[in-house]
Amino acid sequence: MNKKLYKSRTNKMIEGVCGGIAKYLNLDPTIIRVLFALITIFSVGVPGVIAYIVLAVIMPVDPDEQFPAQ
Repeated sequence: MNKKLYKSRTNKMIEGVCGGIAKYLNLDPTIIRVLFALITIFSVGVPGVIAYIVLAVIMPVDPDEQFPAQ
């Protein structure tokens, strides 16, 4: 099976980056979000924010997930 990294449409807070990474790694999205927050805080914020923006731009949206109910 060929796994691909996608942004999540259904499990997202801002852009779905952490939800997509969690799905790819088979982890709870909360763990990924906490790790991202800690890395961002301890790296004085800027590298974490830049990494998130870059990932939000380059990661494609998961085509297999249904659109969330609005």
